[in-house]
Amino acid sequence: MEEMERQTAAGKVLWHFTMSLDGFVAGPGHGMDWMAGTSHRAGLVEEYAETTGAVLGGRDGFDAFPDAGGIYGGAWHGPVFVLTHHPEDAPATDGVTFLSCDVAEAARIGLKAADGKNLEVFSPSIGRQLLERGLLDEIDLHIAPVLLGDGIRLFDNPGGVPVRLDLLVGDDPSAAVNVRYRPVATT
Repeated sequence: MEEMERQTAAGKVLWHFTMSLDGFVAGPGHGMDWMAGTSHRAGLVEEYAETTGAVLGGRDGFDAFPDAGGIYGGAWHGPVFVLTHHPEDAPATDGVTFLSCDVAEAARIGLKAADGKNLEVFSPSIGRQLLERGLLDEIDLHIAPVLLGDGIRLFDNPGGVPVRLDLLVGDDPSAAVNVRYRPVATT
């Protein structure tokens, strides 16, 4: 498989997650302990810290991880927007703006704040809504070698139609991505 090109700061709306092989971006209750021991290519965190201008997330994720200074291990600092139906009970948090508006307006606000860099979407439900409206530029996934079996799915759309995607690596945009793993023996 070809190596992915480095991410660029191009004013994109980017749905970005590390995901389990079975499609979960968080465990039950937004748990992230399953990522411990997962490695990424050298420089990946710095790459995203450099190309991200703003972050858009949802209230459930914020409530589970309210430390906006912890994004990319603290390597990134910038405006964070949290889209919520109930901003009145949101705790005042440095660097975080709570929005109660249409998802398209939230993306517009985030892109403006990103000032030419990417707006990273850290919410499965917000990402799905932006995808449905044609407002996502890319879906950027890092597949972790783990099967969770439960948690919060990247894309959950029961009864919906399949969404076709173009692969941005290689010559065939409709190619399947091949991954091969071996179960790790547990003791």
